[in-house]
Amino acid sequence: MTADDLVELRRELHRRPEPAWREFYTTARIVDELESRFGDELAELHVGPEAIDVDNRLAVPDDAELTHAFERARETGVDEDVLESLEGGYTGAVAVLEKGEGPTVGLRVDIDGLPRAESDDPDHEPVAEGFRSEHEGAMHACGHDAHATIGVGVLEEIVDSDFEGTLKVFFQPAEEVIGGGKSMAKSEHIEDVDYLLATHIGLDHPTGEVVTAVDGFLAVSHLEAEFTGEPAHAGGHPEQGRNAVQAMATAVQNLYAIPRNSDGPTRINAGIVEGGSAANVIPESASIVAEVRGETTELMEYMVENAERVIESAAEMHDCEVEVELGAQAPSATSDGELATLVADAAAEVPGVETILERDELGGSEDATFLMREVQQNGGLACYVGVGTDHPGGHHTATFDVDEPSIGHGIETLAGAIEQIADERP
Repeated sequence: MTADDLVELRRELHRRPEPAWREFYTTARIVDELESRFGDELAELHVGPEAIDVDNRLAVPDDAELTHAFERARETGVDEDVLESLEGGYTGAVAVLEKGEGPTVGLRVDIDGLPRAESDDPDHEPVAEGFRSEHEGAMHACGHDAHATIGVGVLEEIVDSDFEGTLKVFFQPAEEVIGGGKSMAKSEHIEDVDYLLATHIGLDHPTGEVVTAVDGFLAVSHLEAEFTGEPAHAGGHPEQGRNAVQAMATAVQNLYAIPRNSDGPTRINAGIVEGGSAANVIPESASIVAEVRGETTELMEYMVENAERVIESAAEMHDCEVEVELGAQAPSATSDGELATLVADAAAEVPGVETILERDELGGSEDATFLMREVQQNGGLACYVGVGTDHPGGHHTATFDVDEPSIGHGIETLAGAIEQIADERP
């Protein structure tokens, strides 16, 4: 079971979920927790723009959304100096603990919430226990409140351990829009990391189960297409119009017809399609917001190339213009078995962990892959660890919640693995 103060920290973060690049309260609250718990024991604490490469932020919201979230965070009374350093959407933190000579081990935890409403059912645990989201239209529907808490808890365990080396905990913003991983992977803080662990709670595994290595990350790319035609009266002079919605609809239909690839699985989804103003007006503008995925980075790029071809052909077919803009991307990655073995050894010593799975496939996308690949390309090892938790609703649903004892399982498993990594240096 986790300590009461860590449970309370998780619940405080749950009450105030903040979507990508708006994690102002969340970052400031984490910083306050780190400073109050560890004080001078931390060698370094990098906050906001000092924690990331500011030129590699992806999927940043507009100024109005950032300002609204910033002012809302200010109302909570968090440290004003910390808050001001985050203004403009420069969120996140990197905590550095130095304990003698040894390797540098990184732990990546994400901290952002989702823009979706949380259930108000009286039987929903956060409602029953009084920590339901106070930010209507946003919630922690994927467990990142627990991830941030695990990051703090692992630091606490390592401070009191025989670990020799340096531990860096990356409190990463903007995972849900695959927008923050690259900014941390391209920061100076990753350059000397010899070993990296990333973690996620749940993933449809029950409390008491640990997955020592998660693979099957689909490389992903977002794209937006803006179609432009010519308006006209739909009844009086339809021939004078150039129908942007018709071009958009053709594109959507043909996107789903992109040929599969023998090298591996691919995905495509037109998640938002919009256009038109009235039933009797030939629409002059329309848009698509879509994503493509592939089992490998190369397959994702195959899908991007074909999606652009399909969209441009659809525009030409209907005598419209189109602008295609690529958005956030994340590569694929593979967990290193040498680290997975040490995670399994650590998990076997954790009370409450009853099942240890060697590997599982995510079947989705994650921008921790940016950090994993960066470490691996620098000659290090990386592994993504799954910590099971019972949750009444699936990830990204209104009833998602975390079984709080699993936070302790995650802390002890990861801390134990970090100690073993420093001892064995695989």
